[in-house]
Order: sequence, then structure tokens, then C-alpha cells
Amino acid sequence: MRITYPTAIVLNALAAGHAYGFDIVDATGLGAGTVYPILRRLEADARVRSSWERVTTARAAGRPPRRNYRLTASGLQLVGEVVKRYPGLDRLLDVDGGRAGA
Repeated sequence: MRITYPTAIVLNALAAGHAYGFDIVDATGLGAGTVYPILRRLEADARVRSSWERVTTARAAGRPPRRNYRLTASGLQLVGEVVKRYPGLDRLLDVDGGRAGA
């Protein structure tokens, strides 16, 4: 899988705990037309898993269900590699060094 800078940013957002598409869009400043294709590629490459939020949870919050994404073990390993490849990436989203997701 080719790791572009936008892909690295999305991986870092997932590692920082941003779990659903629009949250990742907001956190990264990337457009939805960039984020969602990246998430689909990461999922196809088994770096990310997704699941739909329960309808009852979404209705209680007054919104449609969200698709949540989380890093797999290989996705988390990839985050470590991209942080080395793109120095300063871990500070882009004000990540405190702790990684969430896997």
C-alpha cells in the first residue's frame, strides 16, 4: 500500500482516537472526498476495521448511525512507521504520544 501524506494524517487521526469519518475530517482538515477513500483503502488492506454504531444509540443522540473505524494491529504498526517517515506528524493533531485504536 502506498502511504501518501494524507494517508499518514488519517492514520494518525485514528491513532489519536478519532473514530468516525466526519470526526476524522474535522480533526485533519482534509475533505470527505479524501478521507473516505483513504479509509476504504485502509480497510481493504486490513489496516482498519469498521463497524456501524447501534441505531438506538444514534437515535438517542438525534442523528443517523455512524460508521466507526479502528486500527488493527497491523494498522497500529503502520502508524509507527509513518510517524518515522513523516517527522512532526504526531504533533499535527496534538497527539500526546499515547495511541488508541488497536
